[in-house]
Amino acid sequence: MPLVRKSAGAQPATTATAAAVLEGLASSSEDIRWAAARAAADLPECAPALAAALPAESAPRVRTAMLTSLARRGDARSAAAILSLLRSDDASLRVAALDALRLMIHGTAELLPALLGDRDPDIRILSCELARALPGETATPLLCQLLRHEPEVNVCAAAVEVLAEAGQREALPVLAQCAARFPDEPFLCFAIQVAAERISSRPPHPRV
Repeated sequence: MPLVRKSAGAQPATTATAAAVLEGLASSSEDIRWAAARAAADLPECAPALAAALPAESAPRVRTAMLTSLARRGDARSAAAILSLLRSDDASLRVAALDALRLMIHGTAELLPALLGDRDPDIRILSCELARALPGETATPLLCQLLRHEPEVNVCAAAVEVLAEAGQREALPVLAQCAARFPDEPFLCFAIQVAAERISSRPPHPRV
């Protein structure tokens, strides 16, 4: 497995092959798995293997290397591999995947409409967190589209929280409609009121 060199004076190993990376990811050695995960950044065909190995990986530095390699590529295959981890039962893995997606948010922004419309409310909540990393003029229409029809209070609350930070004025009527749909949810109504006040206090976004 030519991914780890033990001799300090030796020349760097040659570029790893996909076969070597796959073998390294299955190694019992943490060092070899870590080296394989790092080498995979240069091999887009290894993205599915990285995603498959992540749920079973117990070493934090190896898991970080796997996600970093996927995020560094920033292509559709890597994004799909990380997105699949958002459905994991492991909460720490979901959070790590979300952090990785934030690093490549401009490469995955086009995937957000589908994620915000996902059947799983937990995915929709996580997707609101991803929208937080976008400019307000980009995040606002996405989150407004969600709020117009979202049936889950917790998902609405997640979207409202992001709009309170960076929402544009076009969100104001949508927020009012959302509050009217959930009159018996005082926490949500209060969050909407706060968000509306913050948005109204911001200067209008200049039109190009």
